[in-house]
Amino acid sequence: MSLESEAGLPGEALLPGALPEALRAELVAFRRDLHMHPELGNQEFRTTAAIKERLERAGLKPRVLAVGTGLVCDIGEWDEGRPMLALRADIDGLPIPDTKTECSYRSTVPDRAHACGHDVHTTVVLGAGLVLAELHRQGRLPRPVRLIFQPAEEVLPGGAADAIDCGVLEGVGRMIAVHCDPRVEAGRIGLREGAITSACDRLEIALDGPGGHTARPHLTTDLVTAVARVVTDVPALVGRRVDTRAGLAVTWGRIESGHAPNVIPQHAELSGTVRCLDIDAWRQAPDIVVAAIDEVANLHRAKSEINYVRGVPPVVNDAGVTELLRDAMTARRGADSVEGTEQSLGGEDFSWYLQHVPGAMARLGVRPPGERTVRDLHQGDFDADESAITVGVELFTAAALLDAADA
Repeated sequence: MSLESEAGLPGEALLPGALPEALRAELVAFRRDLHMHPELGNQEFRTTAAIKERLERAGLKPRVLAVGTGLVCDIGEWDEGRPMLALRADIDGLPIPDTKTECSYRSTVPDRAHACGHDVHTTVVLGAGLVLAELHRQGRLPRPVRLIFQPAEEVLPGGAADAIDCGVLEGVGRMIAVHCDPRVEAGRIGLREGAITSACDRLEIALDGPGGHTARPHLTTDLVTAVARVVTDVPALVGRRVDTRAGLAVTWGRIESGHAPNVIPQHAELSGTVRCLDIDAWRQAPDIVVAAIDEVANLHRAKSEINYVRGVPPVVNDAGVTELLRDAMTARRGADSVEGTEQSLGGEDFSWYLQHVPGAMARLGVRPPGERTVRDLHQGDFDADESAITVGVELFTAAALLDAADA
């Protein structure tokens, strides 16, 4: 593998040149294989085995996490005087069907798809690891790097917590990641200092009453009306009990109740998400939301049972690590390849790592240049422009080397 340096760039003695064509082709093929075989959180056995086999062929020693899936792999020897930069990828798919019709590498697993780009994230970290391993073999990697392939990002509260319990942060000084963004054109990244995602929790509610005839709702608990009022009134109440700039929002995704048009049911269920832009408001959210639900349910004489499932805090990008990503992308692709990005209401468990070490996540552009149709994340027709893989590998490799140069 030839990795020539480019002159005139920050860290010019370290930065590698363009990826060899053979490696680019291999990484595209690897991504397509993952795309065809998506696995849900904590079930990523085939994915884990494929990553492990390729890293071992490169002379590395990956270790499967104690939870059974996911891996950690160090490039270079860690000692206490040289904290590592960690590159993180999430490896799980989603429980939705792949609806792409004209695609040779669409999912072969029914009702499973890589519709969030985790196959791209995984391939980017793998590719960066292969490049950095070769640089280490040549004696050109002055600081160790850790690769983290994390399972179960899509499973609240996220597989990051389990990975942390497995010790993946031991010896890590800083951490970086990317997330596919179909709003950003391939060849570019989006960066934001501070919060780049939001907190996300899950809410499950059961309402109960004695039931009765729809001719006499005054003699019982009109449960369907109670559910309807919870759906409409709770988000409004919650929004008035915190600073509106916190962006605390309750949104429903499921309601079930009743079986006959003339029978008031005895049981109803609804579930949804609680999202929040501000981490302090997120900490208050369970008390605020539960109190609002109880108030509305009691008003309609319905008994409520609430399961508030804590999810993830916002990803808050460290200023210094964000600047590292900016410098790395500028060095590889020029200043015009970096754009600002807004804080998303989506959640990401990368945030758990950043409770322990400084880090940053970049939005990796995956929209084909010139294409106006935006295929959103978590939809069955989502796909990525595969040139983004090369961009991600170059970004991570340059960041690792510039981080080492600044150490």
